[in-house]
Amino acid sequence: MDRFFKLKQNGTTVRTEIMAGITTFMTMAYILAVNPDVLSAFKSGATGGDWTSIFLATAIAAGVMTIAMGLFVNFPVALAPGMGLNAYFATIILTSQGKFTFSMALTAVFISGIIFIILTVTKVRQMLLVAVPDSLKHAITVGIGLFIAMIGFKNSGILSVAVESGKDLKAHQYTDVLSFETIFHLGSLHDKGVILTIIGILLISIFMVLRIRGAILIGILATTVIGYFMGLVNLSTLSSADTTWVPDLSKLRFADFDFAGIMTTGIVSVIATFTFVELFDTFGTMVGTANRAGIMKNKEEGNKRVGKAMFVDAIGVSGGALVGTSTVTAFVESAAGVAEGGRTGLTSVTTGVCFLLALFLAPIAMLIPGSATAAALIVVGVLMVQSIREIDFQDFVVAIPAFLTIVLMPFTYNIANGISFGIVTYVVLAAASNLSGKSSTRYPIHWLMWVLAVLVIARYVFIGSQG
Repeated sequence: MDRFFKLKQNGTTVRTEIMAGITTFMTMAYILAVNPDVLSAFKSGATGGDWTSIFLATAIAAGVMTIAMGLFVNFPVALAPGMGLNAYFATIILTSQGKFTFSMALTAVFISGIIFIILTVTKVRQMLLVAVPDSLKHAITVGIGLFIAMIGFKNSGILSVAVESGKDLKAHQYTDVLSFETIFHLGSLHDKGVILTIIGILLISIFMVLRIRGAILIGILATTVIGYFMGLVNLSTLSSADTTWVPDLSKLRFADFDFAGIMTTGIVSVIATFTFVELFDTFGTMVGTANRAGIMKNKEEGNKRVGKAMFVDAIGVSGGALVGTSTVTAFVESAAGVAEGGRTGLTSVTTGVCFLLALFLAPIAMLIPGSATAAALIVVGVLMVQSIREIDFQDFVVAIPAFLTIVLMPFTYNIANGISFGIVTYVVLAAASNLSGKSSTRYPIHWLMWVLAVLVIARYVFIGSQG
């Protein structure tokens, strides 16, 4: 095992890797419940998706592709159906008035995956690693850290959104409100879930200050135990007659595609949106995780491993659609396992095995309260933002694109938006500085950065800001 995963070479052990893998799973386990909810429109069936079928697809896709990432790339990144993209998947169905079906949406995801495989084989995606300047790479890591923290604050209820609407809001749909209708604020400190999250943050932080190995995982488990005594963990569900321990794979929607149907719909814009968002989401997650794991210290070797990881990720997109779920992508929560010391593919294999076991142990996995995982994500955010010290904020050509990259990820709740604005502003500012001749510094602009800037602008002009 040491020889296969190169554990000693990466300064890690079997125990550390397994604990890191379990930690990553703990922070990602929410997707097993959230993804089926989103894609089935909260069990209403309005999208045409069945909750159980989507649960099975989520666990299988996440498990198989994450294990593949570990075995074939030796990379500590886990994959699962992505948040944001699954919401877009459901939205295009719900707003199509019956013209766009669940099968059509799966077909669009499958095609976008084929496009990714082509882009990866031709090494277009790998070129991003060379084209994007280091300042933006570090900004991506910081932005993802804030994005992860935002997920934790939002899921826990510590961050809440108040709406005083002047119009009716549609149920289970993303509806824009006017600027004066909403405000972010501190959630109720009397809410048990919020209190438990705060306890979890303190516990994990104390364990980390005391340099206890497995601090995040131990913190999650300890918070779960405390949650039981607070009445937030219900053990009786384990013995309930409604609890299913053996998965019914006959409910899986395998290869449920509708290639004929998509020819009569606006499929091009849908595929383009899936492809664009996934392109930058994956790049950001891969680079951010690789930086945090120290993989990019050797740029040549790091770029090679990230390139291989992108290929597995590309296969995962079509693979996820094949079993019946929305876009499978690298998960930012992988940073939790890296923070626990995960450095190799053994971390990913462990996480993948946990997802497959969840098919049989779903009731146990679902016992972990959202407050426990939210606390872990918030602490992981602290670890990720440490890369901000690598950015020269005295240099505005570097500072402004980096700042936009960082803040737009959490504030728009989308990794791709941050990277998009960062790329465009860097190209514009670097070109302006180079042409003016007023700066002694010559800022490199890779030709691919020009191409990306044009594509980003075209995407927002012709497709919009969906996803």
